[in-house]
This record gives sequence, structure tokens and C-alpha cells, in this order.
Amino acid sequence: MANLKEIRSRITSVSSTMQITSAMKMVSAAKLKKAQDAITAMRPYSEKLTELIQGLSASLEGDVAAKYTTQREVKKVLVVAITSNRGLCGALNSNVLKQVKALSEKYGHDNVGIFAIGKKANDGLHKTNFVIANRSDVFDDLTFENVAHIAESLTHLFMDGEYDKIELVYNQFKNAATQVVVTEQFLPLAPIQGDASTAADYIFEPSKVEIVMELIPKSLKTQLYKAVRDSFAAEHGARMTAMHKATDNATELRNQLKLTYNKARQAAITGEILEIVGGAEALNS
Repeated sequence: MANLKEIRSRITSVSSTMQITSAMKMVSAAKLKKAQDAITAMRPYSEKLTELIQGLSASLEGDVAAKYTTQREVKKVLVVAITSNRGLCGALNSNVLKQVKALSEKYGHDNVGIFAIGKKANDGLHKTNFVIANRSDVFDDLTFENVAHIAESLTHLFMDGEYDKIELVYNQFKNAATQVVVTEQFLPLAPIQGDASTAADYIFEPSKVEIVMELIPKSLKTQLYKAVRDSFAAEHGARMTAMHKATDNATELRNQLKLTYNKARQAAITGEILEIVGGAEALNS
């Protein structure tokens, strides 16, 4: 059994760790509320805009939106891996990395490029995949304008023919305890599901073509911003859950150590009493 000094030292260390994890849990809980409100408010707009773009694009004649919708032979694929900049959030980042590696195996490692958004994506993939860019700085100031610049860069890579397909891999926020890894096609625009004449009863001003060409870039920027926002909310939800579990485990370990310390202290006191009694009896005999 460890001596009393070692046990006291471990109790102090575990108590310090418990205070840190508890503080991190509270910080993530505070940030989660704001991030959750932002993504919850944004999703209906993003989904409706995507639905509108699909409907309008499908009803257009000619090649007006062809540069965004053309399905080319897939030779080169760009995977946008969205993770966090920091760890201590459970399996959040490792799940994204696993999905990205699965896509690399599907398309062939030599045919896949990685666009990393988040330090953990860059750190986890640069040794096995070709990372063309790392934009971990976006989380320092997460605004629509900063994400829009990234979306423009991705669009140019597709339109210039450097990549035939662009996919987003990120954690979709469900609740504080649940985050789901999703793979979402960014470009080319996915074909509409169902009836292509959803917009037939509307009168457009300006023309339908002008509306589509104005809204498609905005829709792509919104789609990427939603993915980054989803990942941001998922990060804080996962970290809050992970730190809650860590705090509970540290509390349980501290209680076990205190019990061990009390037992060891009681055994030491009993031993000292027995020594005193034994010495007294030796003097009396």
C-alpha cells in the first residue's frame, strides 16, 4: 500500500484536475447555448434556399447554371474536412478523420485532396493525404464573411477544373450528447429530388436566370457556413459532455483515494498504538 504522503499527493492532483474539467465544462456550456441558437436559427433558411436553387436550376433551359451543376467524370476529389482547433471533445474529431480516410480509400489516395478547416484536421491528415490548404484561423473569428471567402476559393477550384467533385465532412449537431458525422456534396450542385417544376407558378422579377446566378454563389456560401456552424456547436456539445464525464470520474477517483488514505492512516495509528502497548508491557515484565 502506498504511503500517506503519496496518497495525499494523488488526492491533490486529482482535485486539481477535477476543478479544471469542471471549469471547462461550464465554459463549453456557456458557448454551446450561443452556438446552438445560431445553428438552429440558420438551418431553415439554408435548407429553403437550397430547395429553391435546386427547383430553379432544374427548370432552366440551356446551360445557364451548367458550370455549377455539370456532373463530370470524377477523377479528382476535394474533401473539405471540418474539425475543431482543440481537443478534449471525445471522439468528435477522430470520427471526421475516419470518414475522410474512408473517402480517400474509396476514390484512391492519389485522387483526393484535403482542404482542412480546423487544426485537428490538418494535424491528423497531412501525413497520409495531400492537404492543399489549412484554414484553422476561421474559428478565431467565425463570421459569414470569413467563411464566404473559403466558399469562393472552393468554387474556383471546381470551376477551373482542378477538382471534379467537392464534398464536405463535418459533425452535424443534434444535441449536447449527440453529434453525427455527415458527408455532404458541395459541388457540383446535387440534382433536385422529385418534381422539377416546383417554381412554375411564380412570376420572377428580375428574370429567373438572374435570380439563379445571384443565388447559387450565396447558396454555396450559406451551405459551407452552416456546416462550419454545425461543427462549432457540435464541438462545444461534445466537450461539455466529455468534461462532465471527466469530472464525474475524477470525483469518484478522489473519493476512492480518500477512503484508501483513511484506511492507511487508521492502520498507521493502530500500528503505533500496538508498538506503545508492546513497549509498556515489556517494561512491566
